[in-house]
Amino acid sequence: MQVTTPIFHRFWGGSNTARSTPVVLVHGLFGSLENLGMITRLLKDEFHVYGIDLPNHGRSDHTVDISLQSMAEAMLGWMDDNNLEQAELVGHSLGGKVCMEFALRYPERVNRLVVADIAPVDYPRRHDDVFEAFRAVNLAEVNHRADADKSMAPYVSLESTRSFLLNNLKKSTDKGAANTWYWRLNVEGLERNYHNLIQGNTTSYSSFDKPVLFIKGEKSDYILPEHQDAILTLFPNAGVKVISNTEHWLHAEKPDIFASIVRRFLSSDN
Repeated sequence: MQVTTPIFHRFWGGSNTARSTPVVLVHGLFGSLENLGMITRLLKDEFHVYGIDLPNHGRSDHTVDISLQSMAEAMLGWMDDNNLEQAELVGHSLGGKVCMEFALRYPERVNRLVVADIAPVDYPRRHDDVFEAFRAVNLAEVNHRADADKSMAPYVSLESTRSFLLNNLKKSTDKGAANTWYWRLNVEGLERNYHNLIQGNTTSYSSFDKPVLFIKGEKSDYILPEHQDAILTLFPNAGVKVISNTEHWLHAEKPDIFASIVRRFLSSDN
């Protein structure tokens, strides 16, 4: 089934010697393509790179159905619309989940897969505080971004996390609008369908037997030893690299190392 959900993307064309198979970078929950901007800059001279906003994120459309399957289907429609027969997929967190779902359902469209700090397993709820923080913001009373930040602080204590979340707060250019501030993110839809996003990846298809690389943050608990069986069942040709002294945002903490690992994997002959 082809889905026509518009997905926003940006493209960096690479040099004349760039590898022909494009690389698609996919961000995590509450994010947008800008979250992988540093990785884009480090790869764009050697690869043709696409950065996308997942449905219900960034500048992409909001949808009623929000699940790993629906986002994988939206990616398929986007690839068809952009004449991409095959791609290298690099996904972080939720983006990694969506890329794994895509590879399992449409293996012929994926050459290699890089999954950053996520596994194809069920996860417990981790973001209820974030949704509470979003709900705490009365958009009608926001005059400055700092007003929203103050409302979110009791629920999300880390300033860096609030700053990341507030990237979704935008001001309308329509001067006649009663409420000039809005969430670009589909907050209500993501909260309502959150259970779909933390579930394990599909086991209804054959395993994806092409090269797969999992990159783990050493201090992160998103990929654990007990996840090994689930990973190898679905991705029997998977390997793992660990980036020392990093948490879940490993690509932002050590972008040069992260990009170097991705570059070597995508350029190898395996």
